Parts: sequence; C-alpha cells; structure tokens
Amino acid sequence: MGAIRNVCRSGTALAAAWVAAAAAVPTLSSTISPSPPAPRPVMCLFGVPPAKPADEAAPAPAPEQPAPPGSSERADERAAMVERQLARHDRRAPITNKAVLDAMRAVPRHAFVPPNVRSRAYDDTPLPIGHGQTISQPYIVALMTQLLELAPEAKPKVLEIGTGSGYQAAVLAHLTPDVYSIEIIDALARRADGDLQAQGYERVKRRSGDGYHGWAEKGPFDAIIVTCASGHLPPPLWAQLKPGGRIVIPIGGPYEVQRLVLLTKQPDGTRRSRTITSVRFVPMTREPKR
Repeated sequence: MGAIRNVCRSGTALAAAWVAAAAAVPTLSSTISPSPPAPRPVMCLFGVPPAKPADEAAPAPAPEQPAPPGSSERADERAAMVERQLARHDRRAPITNKAVLDAMRAVPRHAFVPPNVRSRAYDDTPLPIGHGQTISQPYIVALMTQLLELAPEAKPKVLEIGTGSGYQAAVLAHLTPDVYSIEIIDALARRADGDLQAQGYERVKRRSGDGYHGWAEKGPFDAIIVTCASGHLPPPLWAQLKPGGRIVIPIGGPYEVQRLVLLTKQPDGTRRSRTITSVRFVPMTREPKR
C-alpha cells in the first residue's frame, strides 16, 4: 500500500504479492478507529468585537490549490469512492475531516496510475505502479492524511517520505501550499514529477534521494508522512519534526503485517505514540552504504 525515495524496492513479483495480500485483508486496515478530532471551543459574543491590532491579525488564508485538469474526468466514480469507501463503511471507521474528503474528491487518482490499471483507479485496493511499488488504497491515503491534523489556515509544512506515484502529495497539496516529497527510485520520481506538473501541482517541492535522512535544509516540519514500512522510526525524521508535530509511519518488517503508528513530539521533545491499525506497506529502501 504505498511507496520515500526511501521508498521501497522489492521487485515486481513481490509487490504484486503485497497488493494481493493487502486486498485480501481489508479488515486489518480498519480494525482500530482513529481518534475523533478534539472539539473546538464555541464562544458566544454579544455585539461585534473590536478589530484586532495589526500585529495580532489572523494570518492570510493559504491560496487554494486550483482544480487539476483531470478532476473533470470520472468525477462520479470519485464521488462514489469518497462516499462508500471513506465517509461510510461497515467495517472501518469513517473519515470525518471535511478538508480531507474534499481533497480526495478533487484529486484524479486515475491520473497517477499506469494505463494498465487505470480502469481500477477508484477500487478499494492498492494498485501496482511499477518498480516493485504500489499506490495505497484510497482509505489509507485519507486515514494517514487525517491523522496529521493539518490546519490549512496555518499553512503547515509537510514532508512526505516516498513520493511513489505522486498521489499522496497531490492530496496534501489541497491542504497546504508547503509540501515536500522525496523519492528514492529515479524512474518513479521522474514519472511523478511529470504527473504532478500535468495536473497543476507545481506547489509540491520534490527531489530524489534517500528519505531515511529526511530533508534537513527544508525543516523543521509540522508533519511528516512515511509511505513505506520501516523497522523503526528514522532518527533524522524525528529530529526534523517541530515540537507539537506529528509523524505517521508504518512500523514493521517487510514480510509481516505492520503497525500504522502516530507519533507526536511533545513541547519538551519527548514522544507520544499510538498504534492506529494494522497495514501492509512495501518496505523502505536505503541507498547502498559506501
């Protein structure tokens, strides 16, 4: 279900097996419900409050990501995907974040998969994208995005480890103008670059490299999303996370069911972790040691 350029190289045959295994255990990806967002305080005021001084004015809202050219295609399929797979489902917790649901409606998933699987772009399953990698199941993309708790008005800075097809980065671009993404497989990085540009996602900053090390010169980040499985949390990623920030990462070995883990950095630098659900991701690949 997912591809870092730390991403994940394992061979086409193995990736196909992961796709089949992941599709066969959908309940593993949905047995644990994500915590609902904390309720926001409501304040009733009589009269109109005075205007804030200039130095206290609210930040300007982030510019909206323009609708991609492909959004006019297969819109009914995308709407059905959001309604039946994300917003409502008998076997897993629904996605409730409106901004995330809107992003999933907007991004043309079919524009980020190879032609031979394009007819299945809106199925409730991961799909192979070549080079031993996969594009994640739509529900997992939405779930991991929701877990980051991005506030679009704050223009959070987000790092993605494992560009893969570019689909997850496109979804994130509808929530913030400050998205950074790293891919380790050159062929995938080039294809994702082309697909993201063709769909108008120039705001996504991309580079090739070993995502295990993060992108220190662009940090620190408000949120980090890792789209391939690692046996542990890479220390450089934790170092590049701001206090109060969140990391969502699959933890576990390549031949087993992994744990999708949410880690939050406390103000004093300590970590709080929570296992969300069981998942199957292709493994993280590292550049050879020299």
